[in-house]
Amino acid sequence: MPYYVYILQCGDGTLYTGWTNDLQSRLAAHREGRGAKYTRGRGPLELVYSEEFPGKGEAVRREYQIKRMTRKQKERLIKLKTI
Repeated sequence: MPYYVYILQCGDGTLYTGWTNDLQSRLAAHREGRGAKYTRGRGPLELVYSEEFPGKGEAVRREYQIKRMTRKQKERLIKLKTI
């Protein structure tokens, strides 16, 4: 089963990073207010980045790496992935 690391851009311009094993269900949960407390009330939410991993450990480690990045680094990562 694949795992995903993702970045959401919130309606207020902030970025939220998370991981999941079901990306579509997790996005729906965020949009319905059942996701992370941080994203509640910050909609609309847009998926701007995702990476797939074969296991949970890799996804959790990558999430930690991304969360330690500066905003500029995250924006660069998002831009590189969309090209």
